[in-house]
Amino acid sequence: MPEALDSLLDLLDLERIEQDIFRGESRSSIVPRVFGGQVAAQALVAAGRTAPADRLAHSLHSYFLRPGDPGAPIIYNVDRIRDGRSFTTRRVVAVQHGQPIFHLSASFQTSEEGLDHQYDMPAAPEPESLPTAAEMLPRHLPREVADRLIEARAAVDLRYVETPPWGSVGTPREPRSQVWFRTNGKPADDPLLHMCLATYVSDMTLLDSVLLAHGRGGWAVGDVVGASLDHAMWFHRPFRADEWLLYDQESPTASGGRGLGQARIWTQDGKLAITVIQEGVVRVPR
Repeated sequence: MPEALDSLLDLLDLERIEQDIFRGESRSSIVPRVFGGQVAAQALVAAGRTAPADRLAHSLHSYFLRPGDPGAPIIYNVDRIRDGRSFTTRRVVAVQHGQPIFHLSASFQTSEEGLDHQYDMPAAPEPESLPTAAEMLPRHLPREVADRLIEARAAVDLRYVETPPWGSVGTPREPRSQVWFRTNGKPADDPLLHMCLATYVSDMTLLDSVLLAHGRGGWAVGDVVGASLDHAMWFHRPFRADEWLLYDQESPTASGGRGLGQARIWTQDGKLAITVIQEGVVRVPR
């Protein structure tokens, strides 16, 4: 297994310090705070470890409350809200320095048969036809910034279908973007782990579509400042994070210093696996 993925899996392997209390470590990101996808994924790990083994997550709803300190551990306190006949609900509070930095509610369900329909998968080129991050990022960013992004995302093979925001600064475009992604290596065959890995990646690019609408390059070039405010996901069908997933993203609106991103994640064979919605602070520096 590649070293970067091994490191990410270690990050998601929380230490249980009491029955419903877990401790997680952090690592530096491209911004001077804990990466939001890391906190959300770790919180889902904590919730899942207290849920019955026969129930998988079907949704999560979360709020980012304070910037996380990458130099300090994060404590995850789990509340066992409900264990019903079919559904289990958990609430998780992530704490650093005595203050909550993140709240998550997650719901788990036993496997059931039922009505089944979905939208058609949007058109997209095959992932292998697209440049890797190591090939594409240096074309659009200073080498130092590109290297930091490549290192921060080394556990994931993430390929942009079109030029990312920092490659088209000053040229507003349709507020929609697509990326293919999969892990750089094969994790264990644990459905919850694959959900947590998808949660981790889902915070990387979702607000890009907000930036595209205004010709802004984003955090990588410093022409906006921002942070995630809330993040919601619905898990519809089985998938593997080490197999190609298409992240089809768009922004229906931005106002009041906030931007909204919504997305669908598809398996390569056309199954709608996940729906994601996120709102974030998006401000133009004064």
